[in-house]
Amino acid sequence: MASLMLRRLAQAALILLGVAAITFVLLYALPADPARMIAGRSATAQTVANIRHELGLDQPLLVQFGTYLGNLLNGNLGRSYAQKTDVWTLIAARLPATLTLMLAGIFVEVVLGLTLGTIAAVRRGGFIDRLVMMASFVGTSAPQFLVALLLLYLLAAMLGWFPMSGYGSFSHLVLPAVTLGICGAGWYARMVRSSMIDVLNQDYVRTARAKGLSSKRVILRHALPNAVLPIIAMIGIDIGQFMGGVVVVEAVYGWPGIGQLAWQAIQQVDIPIIMGVTLTSALAIIIGNLLADLIAPVIDPRIRTR
Repeated sequence: MASLMLRRLAQAALILLGVAAITFVLLYALPADPARMIAGRSATAQTVANIRHELGLDQPLLVQFGTYLGNLLNGNLGRSYAQKTDVWTLIAARLPATLTLMLAGIFVEVVLGLTLGTIAAVRRGGFIDRLVMMASFVGTSAPQFLVALLLLYLLAAMLGWFPMSGYGSFSHLVLPAVTLGICGAGWYARMVRSSMIDVLNQDYVRTARAKGLSSKRVILRHALPNAVLPIIAMIGIDIGQFMGGVVVVEAVYGWPGIGQLAWQAIQQVDIPIIMGVTLTSALAIIIGNLLADLIAPVIDPRIRTR
């Protein structure tokens, strides 16, 4: 286990280095000029040049990247061009909101996906199976902003059950979490259905049924625990995606997470914030996958043996 952890940590360092390098090069190639954005449209060329020199943007790409890596190794994500604040301070202020939404969204999509996928597998080939698969296809295909706007219109504007936007209470969390859950549950439902069908055809499931166990007990105690293993890996990936990829949902619901922070930084060409959010999301994916690797053997000891 110790050697596995060391290998994973080395791989994580290389992945973060690669993400940082690719993101830095792409941002360097942008036609937008951060110095011009900071100075304003009416600024003179000399003022823009002074700002560019102050930020170090007039140095070669390798020098800029080397300086950034040096600061990163010291735990410094840089300073925001527009907000004049440390990037880590800005991200840390948004993390609680993002983590709350991430956990709620994953909970909703996992519960929906497991329930619908199990029902579809048990009713394989029937009307319910086709209905669930059609609903999962619609859910995964529907744009997040469309689902969010429909929920806002029906549940907030028309019925008044939930607030239109904001942050701070459970009622503010429900609609964003349900939006993420609906859009992500389809993938889980299809994966659970496929895995459950395979598990239900295994010998130990037939043996359990031959012993006279009820169908509910066979599914919940014998089939489902083995069918959820692929879901664990998907959750690990979702952690990173939710950390930085829920910009649309946060924008629609006015949710003050790091996705909204990233969107504001993109509009302002605030490179340090974009880099910080990208690396934070990459780190979240790595941690999520590492946790999945650690949890999977607990659920299925055969993985530990292999």
